[in-house]
This record gives sequence, structure tokens and C-alpha cells, in this order.
Amino acid sequence: MGHYAFINSDNIVTEVITGRDEGDSGVDWEQHYAEFRPGQRCRRTSYNTQGGAHILGGVPFRKNYAGIGYTWDEARDAFVPPRAYASWTLDEETCRWVPPVPVPQDGKMYDWDESTLSWVEVVMPTVG
Repeated sequence: MGHYAFINSDNIVTEVITGRDEGDSGVDWEQHYAEFRPGQRCRRTSYNTQGGAHILGGVPFRKNYAGIGYTWDEARDAFVPPRAYASWTLDEETCRWVPPVPVPQDGKMYDWDESTLSWVEVVMPTVG
């Protein structure tokens, strides 16, 4: 089975569907599905591609599996997730947004604080 993203005139993904695999019956499925959403384009997306890598070891396709709200970047042939924070920059290899400071790798949980451009430890309340 294949997955297909519908993209509006602002290059934003509005819907993702499950459809036929490319190559089935020699049909161009992107074109076929686009006919059902006038004014939108359709691009195939790979359920197993995340951050420019195929999670099952296959060939990555279009950097990231598309989601509603993602941007279609024709020049990069990639689906780019929404930017989480203004200070984060796009990693050209993964087409994912990265913070200006790496998250600490000490086994604790952190949230990004945009006002201080730093990671803040999440402290879980104790029960009892």
C-alpha cells in the first residue's frame, strides 16, 4: 500500500491517505488521486521515512512521512514538519527542525524554553 499527501496552494499538507502502490497497473497514482481534490497537488510519502532515513533499512523517500500541517518543499523533494520554535533551524540532511542547544543526554526529561533558549528539566510531582 502507498501513502499520499494532498498539498494546497500554500504548499501545506491538508490530508494524508492510504492508497495504491506506485507501479500498480502502470497508473500514475499521484495524478489519479489529485483528480479527487481539485486545486490541490498529490505527492506520495513514505510511512517508513523519518529524518531522511528509512526506519526498516530501505531507501528513504522525501525525508519525512507527511503529516497534516507539514510543508511540501519542491526544491528539496521533502516534507518538512512545522517549526516548533522560532530559534530552531532546519537541518538540511533530515529536513527536521533542531534547537540551537542540544537536549541534555542525562536520562532526565526536558522541555524547551524559548524565552531563555535553554532546556528546562521537567520535574514530575511525587504522589503521596
